[in-house]
Amino acid sequence: MAAAYGVRKMKLGRQGLEVSAQGLGCMNFSLSQGPSTLESDAIALLRHAIHSGVTFFDTSDLYGPHTNEFLLAKALKDGFRDKVELASKFGVTISQDMKFCVRGDPEYVRSSCEASLRRLGVTCIDLYYQHRVDTTIPIEVTMGELKKLVGEGKIKYIGLSEACASTIRRAHAVYPITAVQLEWSLWTREVEEDIVPTCRELGIGIVAYSPLGKGFLASGPKLVENLDQDDYRKTLPRLQQENLDHNKILYEKVQAMATKKGCNPAQLALAWVHHQGDDVCPIPGTTKIENLNQNIRALSVKLTPEEMSELDSISQPESVKGERYTAIVPTFKNSDTPPLSSWKAA
Repeated sequence: MAAAYGVRKMKLGRQGLEVSAQGLGCMNFSLSQGPSTLESDAIALLRHAIHSGVTFFDTSDLYGPHTNEFLLAKALKDGFRDKVELASKFGVTISQDMKFCVRGDPEYVRSSCEASLRRLGVTCIDLYYQHRVDTTIPIEVTMGELKKLVGEGKIKYIGLSEACASTIRRAHAVYPITAVQLEWSLWTREVEEDIVPTCRELGIGIVAYSPLGKGFLASGPKLVENLDQDDYRKTLPRLQQENLDHNKILYEKVQAMATKKGCNPAQLALAWVHHQGDDVCPIPGTTKIENLNQNIRALSVKLTPEEMSELDSISQPESVKGERYTAIVPTFKNSDTPPLSSWKAA
């Protein structure tokens, strides 16, 4: 089946990690983003993905919290673990009053990794990201503990998520970063200015999360109409009514171009990400097998230079109104950490 869909393998960065050219973001199974998915249905989708050639699975201890990793553990039984590249993350907790707490101290790094290993039922995590950067601790300190975990065989490769260029450089100087996870899509392109060039200079792979704009590039404004009350996307500034009328123009242009290409808007949006380079792996998430199949087919959508130029022109910063997240969510814009010289371990 993999050959039928044409899911090739790719090298993610220069450190040796090979993954499917399109991954699967698993957050949707366990974090409020639409109706809950039955565990049996989720496992069926995960195994269908593997059979289809999508073998790069992305999870986090934040999702659930913890339940996403337990779910993957069940899906990867019976020999499936050896067929996948497993990525997880640490570093973020959310309090009952929805406040984010970010930690990167060595004790937390180690305890988080060991807890994830237990939940996932594995002895080693292929790619382990810092989910958000702890701006109170030098990145060198966090990386030092991650480097130890590599040496102990508990993780194979290290990644960062939502990190600024200076943090990426400092982290990479301690131990090679394999991948940086960032939001990149037709309606989120600010990473192209500094972060993407930094990754390419250093030979770091790029994992693009939310390549479909939280679903907006697949469904347009009707996405908002169909969201459950507890779906976190209802809080996103770009999906608020005062911004929606403006943002729908981008979707309508993508939709019109997709119709001409003989594909759907989601496939066109994913194809644009795939065409950014051989070092980019998008990880769209879904809870439906049909959507997964449609997303895989985006790999066969070929865009000419003229079509890429047209998509670039309709997705300029002025095409999108509203911030990516509310102010409580940490992002790369504020991910600098103190200098190592300032650090005094407790």
